Amino acid sequence: MSLAIVTLKKGEGRFLKGGGMWIFDNEIDLVTGSFEDGDIVLVHDFDGYPLGRGFINRNSKIRIRMMTRNQDQEIDEKFLRMRVKNAWEYRKKTVDTDSCRLIFGEADFLPGFVADKFSDVLVIQSLALGIDRFKETLVRLIKEVLLEDGIRIRGVFERSDAKEREKEGMERLKGFLGEPFDTCVPIVENGVHYEVDVRDGQKTGFFLDQKYNRLAIQRLAKDASVLDCFTHTGSFALNAAKGGAREVLGVDVSELGVNQARRNAELNGMGDRVQFLCEDVFELLPRLEKEGREFDLVILDPPAFTKSRNSVKNAVKGYREINLRGMKLVRDGGYLATCSCSHFMSYELFTQTLGQAARNVHRRLRQVEYRTQAPDHPILWAADESYYLKFYIFQVVKEK
Repeated sequence: MSLAIVTLKKGEGRFLKGGGMWIFDNEIDLVTGSFEDGDIVLVHDFDGYPLGRGFINRNSKIRIRMMTRNQDQEIDEKFLRMRVKNAWEYRKKTVDTDSCRLIFGEADFLPGFVADKFSDVLVIQSLALGIDRFKETLVRLIKEVLLEDGIRIRGVFERSDAKEREKEGMERLKGFLGEPFDTCVPIVENGVHYEVDVRDGQKTGFFLDQKYNRLAIQRLAKDASVLDCFTHTGSFALNAAKGGAREVLGVDVSELGVNQARRNAELNGMGDRVQFLCEDVFELLPRLEKEGREFDLVILDPPAFTKSRNSVKNAVKGYREINLRGMKLVRDGGYLATCSCSHFMSYELFTQTLGQAARNVHRRLRQVEYRTQAPDHPILWAADESYYLKFYIFQVVKEK
């Protein structure tokens, strides 16, 4: 069967030619041949030069997501196995694979597909129409590739319940792929035990991208009093306790998250040193300041304040506010760990916002380190959306 051919406008495709994976709707000149949304198409430059193959979807502004730069490459099971095998071999070299992100969409050259491994359970997300056609094949291939290393997956849960699917003209889906199992999955990360709720937890149930940033907290926490804001299920708080903190307070507005955090603390025998509050962080921090509270270490891990370019200005205000409040609660010479998980909040803008917050509250920041997401969430250069997590650790010094 001959594939439809998509021809780009002259001067377009700069993102693609620079190493990216997407072609937007306004970059296309014409499409020749018949196709259905989700089909694989050939992509040509304005002059007929072949640029590769990808799948097309007229429902999405991201009109084509590229699968290969080789126009002769069949997108078949052999090809998909190669992609899965390469992703797994990369993880074996770069991260602790007991729990990790196995497939990270575009950054693993499988656009729109995410697979997280929590011990012996897989959680998958299929967020693009074209890749959705390969979903069951990809799950089977992941199981087969892992089994080659003696790892048997006992269950698969689908969390394709993100809003992105609606932009692709697809329904949201959530449920078991195969036999049901207990969706509270025990894992161990950095020596800390958790129960991961793969059915009702945020995203796929646990934020694996902060794995080594959490580990970096352990060495700062010895004998410290710690405030962990936006604690979710308690991961930074528990790493602080693991590192020897004398007392930890974790705060989150989600009752579900806080209840899970308390269970995780009990799992680790840390219930005496780690307390959790279900409260709005923006309301709590001014109150703690009025009470004269200070901490040796403050951790700020807020949700993305912006998910589009249009709301970046408001996001800047939110990040500035939360960070200046956090800085005021750090004792002189104490430490602040702070991050942004929105790729629209660029490194430069986040850095500038932190500098403004410090000046506003007359604090000087001494940078300990700058980090990004764990290597199982690889940053593909030229695919900006794959670089989203910015994580700073500072010593906070009062101006004297």
